[in-house]
Amino acid sequence: MGDDLMGSRLPSTERDLLVPVLQDPEDPVKGGPSTSSAHYSGREAFHAVLRSWASKKFMSGCVILLPIAITFYITWWFVKFVDGFFSPLYAQLGVHIFGLGFVTSIVFIFVVGIFFSSWMGASILSIGEWFIKRMPLVRHIYSASKQISAAISPDQNSRAFKEVAIIRHPRVGEYVFGFITSSLTLKTPTQEEELYSVYVPTNHLYLGDIFLINASDIIRPNLSVREGIEIVVSGGMTMPQVILPKEPRGVDRV
Repeated sequence: MGDDLMGSRLPSTERDLLVPVLQDPEDPVKGGPSTSSAHYSGREAFHAVLRSWASKKFMSGCVILLPIAITFYITWWFVKFVDGFFSPLYAQLGVHIFGLGFVTSIVFIFVVGIFFSSWMGASILSIGEWFIKRMPLVRHIYSASKQISAAISPDQNSRAFKEVAIIRHPRVGEYVFGFITSSLTLKTPTQEEELYSVYVPTNHLYLGDIFLINASDIIRPNLSVREGIEIVVSGGMTMPQVILPKEPRGVDRV
C-alpha cells in the first residue's frame, strides 16, 4: 500500500522512467539502443568469423592444388616438347597419334645412350667435340651444357659432383651443403696434406664458391648427388628430417 501511495505522489514523467521499456524482438529500433548495438556487434563478429574461415579454407585449397597444377603443367609441357621432335615426321606420313613422338624420342635417347657408351660412339663423340670446341660462340654454350649434364651423370668417373658434403661455414655451429668435385695433395716444406675441392652453391646451382677442405673436416651424409641437387634447387624444402653420416671412403681423383 505504501508503494501505491509513493507511486501516486510521483509525477507522470517520473513514473514513466521507472516503468521498463517493452522490447520488440522483431523491431530492433523499438527495443532500445542497447539491444540494437548488441545485435549489430554479434552480426559483425559472425561475419568476421565467416570471412576468416573462408579465407583459411581458400588458402588451404591453394596450397594443395598449386603443386599439383605446377607438376601437371610442367609434365604436360615436357611431354609436348619431347613429342614435338618426331611428331612432324609422323604428320608427314599421315599418322596423327598424340604421344607417339614422345615414345619415339624416349627410344631414340635410349639407343643414343647405348651407342655412345661403346668405343665407336665415344670416338665419334670425341671428334664432334673437337670441332665444336673450336667454334667461337658455340663452344661456350656446349661447355656449360656439358657441365650441367655431367653433374647428374651416372658415370662416377665423368661426373662433376662426386659426393654430397657438409662443411662448417662460415663459422662454427653453421653448416652448408656442398659437392666434392675433386681431390688434390698440398705439399708444404714439412708435410703433405690431402685436400678435397668442395663446391658450395650460393643462390644458384652453378653459382657458388670453391673451398679446399681437409678430409677430417668434411661430413659425408648418406645422400646421393641427385638428392643433394634437389635440396639446393628447392631451397631446402626437400630436406630430409634425419641426415645420417656414412662411412668415410676415398673419392676418385680427377
